[in-house]
Amino acid sequence: MEIWSALSSEQQAALLTRPAQQDVSTLQSNVQRIIESVKNEGDNALKQFNREFDKNFCDSLIVPQSQIEQSGELISDNLKAAIDQAFANITKFHAAQLPQTKVIETQPGVVCELRYQAINAVGIYVPGGTAPLPSSVLMQGSLAKLSGAETIVLATPVKGEQDVNPAILYAAKLCGVTTLVKSGGAGVISAMAYGTESIPKVNKIFGPGNSFVTMAKQLVAQQCTGLAIDMPAGPSEVLVIADSGANPKFVASDLLSQAEHGADSQVVLLSDDKTLIDQVKQEIDVQLQVLSRSDIAKQALANSPFILVESIEQAIKVSNQYGPEHLIVQTRNASELTDKFYNVGSLFVGDYTPESAGDYASGTNHVLPTYGYSQVYSALNLMDFFRTYTVQTISKQGLTTLANSILPIADAEGLDAHANAVKIRLEEQ
Repeated sequence: MEIWSALSSEQQAALLTRPAQQDVSTLQSNVQRIIESVKNEGDNALKQFNREFDKNFCDSLIVPQSQIEQSGELISDNLKAAIDQAFANITKFHAAQLPQTKVIETQPGVVCELRYQAINAVGIYVPGGTAPLPSSVLMQGSLAKLSGAETIVLATPVKGEQDVNPAILYAAKLCGVTTLVKSGGAGVISAMAYGTESIPKVNKIFGPGNSFVTMAKQLVAQQCTGLAIDMPAGPSEVLVIADSGANPKFVASDLLSQAEHGADSQVVLLSDDKTLIDQVKQEIDVQLQVLSRSDIAKQALANSPFILVESIEQAIKVSNQYGPEHLIVQTRNASELTDKFYNVGSLFVGDYTPESAGDYASGTNHVLPTYGYSQVYSALNLMDFFRTYTVQTISKQGLTTLANSILPIADAEGLDAHANAVKIRLEEQ
């Protein structure tokens, strides 16, 4: 346990530092090699990387549409109902974000419009390193479907002789995925960016992943004309603020639910009560005994500080400094504090609002900015699947009036042709 007020500013900053990432220069070089191979050799390079990294020797990269359609028969009724409910909630929440054209007459005879257009082709990446993630399909695919995207490419790695998990297939079916690729890592990011013999080129790539995937997304966005990505992302993280009235079992379970994501995940506890922190630590030891991914969680906990603060107000300041991906507030006045937080990806308020709800089925999106990017990036939302453009329609009388603004500015900038494009119209009878 660390006492926040006893630390220097340098020590405080060090305490909130995320786990170190792989050497960037080496990572970039390795990823660039993969990108170039797929760019130049297409499907053959992707198959080779499947064999090299995932021991997947399957000769086909694409899941047949018939297999996707039949996926509902391969999962239990209970799981199918759960996925259906999650899909419905996610769709309902994000449907409220559907944009509408805005028409504004800025002055008489001058009509300006803001219009929205779905991005035509989108790529969705779903990690599959240690567990299938149908929830990640739903969080991204439901938005792609809502937007009206014509091409929805989903890529997920397949290990060894396994096939794509039927729960992922069923989620893909609900989301209207048009191409499902059995491949992962930097290679398939390159394939979606440039297109191959069997994989359509997309306009924007979404989804979380490991350091190779994150670097690949950043590189192809720089190198491939007309391609965008959703956001940079790092290892997953959660920060919990709890007071003396919090249930230590609840707090421990929230910390562990995040720690099991990966060894490089980070969980942070802030509390103004030393007894609670001690109780949470004890409860973590108890709950670890029954977790199937306890080894992974233990590694993540090694990078995770438990911090005693002087007050909940100080905890809020620390949280705002850290900028967590997930923030859970388990205080007796939690609902009164929500407006005091900023730099947060998603906020979970109250004792009965675990992060798991947002990860799966409450309706909000679990694709969130990590590694401090919550200061400048937002949770994935429907507008990420749209582009905006403007339209203007001006009458001759409107242009006559507007010329009083256009011509002096054009003259001041020395752009005669700009001014002439207005004058020539006003002189025309």
